Amino acid sequence: MDLPLAVFFHGLGGDRTSWDPQLQALQDVRRCAAWELPGYGDSPGLITSLSDLSRLAASWIEDLGTTQVDVVGLSFGGMVAQHLALDFPEVVRSLTLMDTSPAFGLDGVTTREDWLATRVAPMRETQMTEERSREVVNGLVGSECSDSVRRIAMSSMQRVPGPALAAACEALVNHDTRDRLAQITAPTLVMVGAEDTETPPLYAHALAEGIPGSALREVPGAGHLLNLERPEIVNRALLEHWEHSLLEMSAT
Repeated sequence: MDLPLAVFFHGLGGDRTSWDPQLQALQDVRRCAAWELPGYGDSPGLITSLSDLSRLAASWIEDLGTTQVDVVGLSFGGMVAQHLALDFPEVVRSLTLMDTSPAFGLDGVTTREDWLATRVAPMRETQMTEERSREVVNGLVGSECSDSVRRIAMSSMQRVPGPALAAACEALVNHDTRDRLAQITAPTLVMVGAEDTETPPLYAHALAEGIPGSALREVPGAGHLLNLERPEIVNRALLEHWEHSLLEMSAT
């Protein structure tokens, strides 16, 4: 019997290899596929908007030869996952959102102009240096993050082309699903690192409160790169969520 398919969407500074701890550990229970955003890795084009990304993601899933998938998204990938679940609900069997947000600027302080000036302007034509990537990663991860995970995250960031990162950032500042979250029907798990300062637990609570029937899990000691920092916890949570989702579907 063919295994169900699970798809994984990475964040701004990642790529498909960011999901290696999940792809390797979960391959016995799911066919796992990690999508690279346009402009990342071998994926052509550049990101234009999150709604366009959801359309591209749905087309990619169709090309994989299936009709329903378990969707997992981290950070910006979690935003893509939200739009996919809203725009193409028939595709999403279950939804897992990690270290992400229902809207840009949810803290009420961050402005588009200031955020883009610090994220986009320095990167538009160049790739991230080792020194800059170390600084960024150290600001993202939790206090218990290992040096090896920091190095993995740094390496991923340094591979992201500047124009691809700039395009993703410009799409991100228009993200806002708050008035649509109640329309998400897929069984949803929201996870967040307790020490995530990029998309803090407050944002995860907003997601969980907005999505009917969703579950929320906060992971102590972890920061914004939850799937890399706490792969065992994440993998176990995914298995439990997928099993619970299948039981829910069979009961309806």
